[in-house]
Amino acid sequence: MSNNDNIPEKFKPISMWGYFGYEILFSIPVIGFIVLLVFAFGGATNVNLKNFARSKFCYLILVVVFFAVILAIVLATGSVAYLTDVINY
Repeated sequence: MSNNDNIPEKFKPISMWGYFGYEILFSIPVIGFIVLLVFAFGGATNVNLKNFARSKFCYLILVVVFFAVILAIVLATGSVAYLTDVINY
């Protein structure tokens, strides 16, 4: 008898392989992002899966903001011309 037998389906923990599978699913370029949004904003009945999708979505937002800041710094400092000179050397 498992400890998870008395837990409602809504709160059952996700296994390690479950997290691994969802991570692979969310990594698919367009389909994974759509599934991620659906799970994060109400498509998942399991609270743990919904929270995992929300954390992955927040991570993606942070990555996009980070690269936008880096791009803005590169463009503002004129580093693009320097980099193209280095590459063409």
